[in-house]
Amino acid sequence: MHPFRNPKPCLSLFHHLFRFRITPTTNSPYPTIPSNHFSTDSSTTYPTTTKTTTSVSIDAGSSNRKPISLWPGMFHSPAIYALWEARSSVFENPVLSNGPSVLKTPSRSRTCIFYNFSEDHMLREQYRNPWNHIRMGKLVEDFDALAGTVAFKHCSNEDGTARPLLLVTASVDKMVLKKPIHIEADLTIVGAVSWVGRSSMEIQLELTQSAQGNPNISSSPALVANFTFVARDSATGKAAPINQISPESEQERLLWEEAEERNKFRKRMKQEQKHGESEDPARLKALLAEGRIFCDMPALANRDSVLMKDTCLQNSFICQPQQRNIHGRIFGGFLMRRAFELAFSTAYAFAGAAPHFLEVDHVDFFKPVDVGNFLRLKSCVLYTELDNIAEPLVNVEVVAHVTKPEHRSSEVSNRFYFTFGVDPVAIKNGLRLLHVVPATEEEARKVLERMDAENLSLVKKDGNLNVVKENKCTEKTNL
Repeated sequence: MHPFRNPKPCLSLFHHLFRFRITPTTNSPYPTIPSNHFSTDSSTTYPTTTKTTTSVSIDAGSSNRKPISLWPGMFHSPAIYALWEARSSVFENPVLSNGPSVLKTPSRSRTCIFYNFSEDHMLREQYRNPWNHIRMGKLVEDFDALAGTVAFKHCSNEDGTARPLLLVTASVDKMVLKKPIHIEADLTIVGAVSWVGRSSMEIQLELTQSAQGNPNISSSPALVANFTFVARDSATGKAAPINQISPESEQERLLWEEAEERNKFRKRMKQEQKHGESEDPARLKALLAEGRIFCDMPALANRDSVLMKDTCLQNSFICQPQQRNIHGRIFGGFLMRRAFELAFSTAYAFAGAAPHFLEVDHVDFFKPVDVGNFLRLKSCVLYTELDNIAEPLVNVEVVAHVTKPEHRSSEVSNRFYFTFGVDPVAIKNGLRLLHVVPATEEEARKVLERMDAENLSLVKKDGNLNVVKENKCTEKTNL
């Protein structure tokens, strides 16, 4: 369960939240930034012992005296501020020419960020929602920032400078919440490059929580995410080669093989979408049958159903400079957070009880979003899964449109698909969700497309078409 009330940015908070101890290492051009409040680390586990030569305590507020162009992260969450500060050495040195790529191990890019929720009350407050649970939207935003930091470390040269590349988020694979995340317990997110192509790389992130004597918290990962970044030449905008990867351990080789299979699968899916598949007229007709009754004979419509168009919400905003990334475009994590917040609100308004996040499906970033763009986010409930009455699911689509009024143009930049559960207490107290009915062929095709992607089928029961998943993921239970 997650909130949507963002406090106004207050830069003075950073002086209280951060005091970094910079410890240069011989292996990496990036500083290790441990902190009692919030930290990043380039080791595999947290905490670690790093070989140091000198130790200097500095006030993180000193970064405010640097050119504002280097620090768009200060307008985001404390995590993003810390992560983007860790990239500072990339921009403080001269940029080298695009030389030949080198071979790097995953450990060279591995980065860990630690949330000291158990002791840092100010940090915990920024990630707490009205129901005293974690704000998943902010964590998703931090995930993208951490993946970006890992990508920059992998593409940097040995002396700490970066080749002239633009690194952008291309896609995010499905993220499934495997167990609840507790706001009062410390958590750690670790990321490293797991696979590299010619101009793209996959970065795997893993979120774990410290049990700290709590029997309800296990040490197994609560969330695993795979981000794909692509490199573009800063001058031409064309695909640019990046450093290759050399897995060391058996686990790293296994991750590489799994990532290679995912990459092949994505290419196959793109080819299928490009050529298109013949739609099923029978399923399309069945989906539209109840919708036509709503439109033509509303008095006779099923009272356990609602039209898809009546579940819609939307919001619009101008993309501000404070939301940009280091390349001057809108930070991908910011877009994911705003989409999540709208999806949460949509599920909340539809269900009548606070939802909780379960998963976000594969996300593609079709078009870049620039500062000054007029962005419109439109959401709707595509369908509900009601075969398990005790644990109903709400599936929400959010579509991001980049509109340019002066050019009279509008393009889709992203499509997001979220799955939420509903407050179990409300279900026990008799809350029942409605079936969602498409009224147009376009809406029906969207539902069928998502059902095929999720391996769902239509089953008629008690006069309603129920969306059924044959083998539910066990991680969706008991949340």
